[in-house]
Amino acid sequence: MATPPPTPTRRQFLGRLSLPERTYLADALRTETVGGILLLLAAAAALLWANLWPGSYDSVREWTIGPSAPLHLDLSLDAWAKDGLLAIFFFVAGIELKREFVAGELRNPRAAMLPVVAAVCGVALPAIVYTLANAGPGGHPTGWAIPTATDIAFALGVLAVVGSHLPSALRAFLLTLAVVDDLIAILIIAVFYSSGIKFWALGLSLAGLVLFWFLHRHGVRGWYLYVPLAFLIWALMHESGVHATVSGVAMGLILRCHKVGDEKVSPGEHIEHLVRPLSAGFAVPVFALFAAGVAITGPALGEVFTQATPLGIVLGLLVGKTVGIFCGTWLAARFTRAELNPQLKWADLFAVATLAGIGFTVSLLISDLAFPDDPELADRAKAAVLVGSLLCALVATVLLKLRNRHYQQLVDEENLDSDGDGIPDVYQQTAL
Repeated sequence: MATPPPTPTRRQFLGRLSLPERTYLADALRTETVGGILLLLAAAAALLWANLWPGSYDSVREWTIGPSAPLHLDLSLDAWAKDGLLAIFFFVAGIELKREFVAGELRNPRAAMLPVVAAVCGVALPAIVYTLANAGPGGHPTGWAIPTATDIAFALGVLAVVGSHLPSALRAFLLTLAVVDDLIAILIIAVFYSSGIKFWALGLSLAGLVLFWFLHRHGVRGWYLYVPLAFLIWALMHESGVHATVSGVAMGLILRCHKVGDEKVSPGEHIEHLVRPLSAGFAVPVFALFAAGVAITGPALGEVFTQATPLGIVLGLLVGKTVGIFCGTWLAARFTRAELNPQLKWADLFAVATLAGIGFTVSLLISDLAFPDDPELADRAKAAVLVGSLLCALVATVLLKLRNRHYQQLVDEENLDSDGDGIPDVYQQTAL
């Protein structure tokens, strides 16, 4: 009698991370958490400054600095923050994405399916919700991309403030989701919000990227070479009409993120370790200081819930992101036969999906890009981003707090090191 073929085992979703991946995640999220708290403080400072002393806030934002020739870099501080400092943020995002593809969750196509589908659905549904809200008279469909972004730093800042002990598997899913989300965001910016392309500048910028790749590929070292080259690539990209932050992602993707020989860390991971504090602790908070200062009055808040554009943004973040991410993940898990970690519930993923509805940094950037000729509408869009992100943070806080005691037990089990050798006991038990 023929032996029946073995039943294929179901892959576990949100299972325990490998020890190297867990160590990397802890280091990365520690920096992002501090940056998230600074981001919250910067946003609060911007709101206070803009509402208490609006004249000085606007004058500082519009203060111009930089040379006009030959690449028209005489920019306002606001523009330097949007185009310059956020290039550092997207540079780190590019390294994160490259690392995810070669060493993280995205290296395995089956494992990558869930966060990728979740991210795509978490971009598509908010855009659909916004478009539906702005389909009638008085709507502004060009802002469809505003509610599509997830801000990992803001989300982690909320977790730190409310004291939620989220297990590492859920944090890893949130980070991977945000990395893919950042890639989609930069593609949206490059395709839909670039105009008046100057091909000579774009060609020179691409040539600079080739030189950047060549030097890195042949092991040439020295920050004094790469920093000026990176600035030149950025300046040429800015002059070309393609949004300058695209250059940051491109350079991040060029870096090698796999180890060779006896390397303890890859060059990409080493550079990310050096630049991430600059991005999370300075670049993003300063951008928030110049971007989040909008007038908060009774009528202005009323417009958020009565006008099509801001209402579409709020609904896109709170409903579109949450439902899109959760349903996309559930469907992908069902069709790939992935089995949820028995220590977690789908309600936990729904709470994380709500947390991912916090769209701050990139959403504020796209608010300016979507309405370049209407500053008042851009400000209303930014107010809606703030309100929508705050609502997502409040709902996620409630949902996470309901399970916080269980999360605390899981985190304690993950961190237990009874023999003090620096390796959590759960990994040694697995090895045995």
